[in-house]
Amino acid sequence: MPRKTDARSRAIATAERLFRIQGYTATGLTEILKESGAPKGSFYFHFPRGKAQLAEEAIDQYVAVRIAVLRNISSNTMGDALNFVRQIFSTFAAEMVASDFQYGCLMQNLANELPALDAELTKRVARGFADSTEVVAEHFRGCGFAPARASTTAAALVAAVEGARTIARLERTPAIFEALADVCVRRAASEG
Repeated sequence: MPRKTDARSRAIATAERLFRIQGYTATGLTEILKESGAPKGSFYFHFPRGKAQLAEEAIDQYVAVRIAVLRNISSNTMGDALNFVRQIFSTFAAEMVASDFQYGCLMQNLANELPALDAELTKRVARGFADSTEVVAEHFRGCGFAPARASTTAAALVAAVEGARTIARLERTPAIFEALADVCVRRAASEG
């Protein structure tokens, strides 16, 4: 039996997983409580504003992990834009395969649902994309890209990864990640 003190972290982890698989509106609080094993009273102690607050904390945790992954890839490919791009696509493809193509991007799933539902969550998701994109742009600037080119290339790369996740989930293959990596690398190489 899990310790009672980890009810909060279990609820966040369960919400993140379920939101990534089925989205925000399709995930009920009862399902989160049941799968996490968190008692209802404990849930409202940790998340007095309910499901929205839980989603905020799941977003924050997801973004922190995503940024750590991007920073790790960046540090392993310092000064090498092409290998950086390949590693990003490879890393996210591997994550899709490991989840048996079940996990979408938490931010993408919520972005598709939230604008009509919750302005604060929408802002948090937008900030998560902006912060992630900035990490990518920072790497490109370190590779000698002009600031404007680094920003636009980073935005395009993040959008490509998000689109790849959607297609990979539908087709149940990481092939789209490989195709996009090749296209991006060829384009970057031609721009020199």
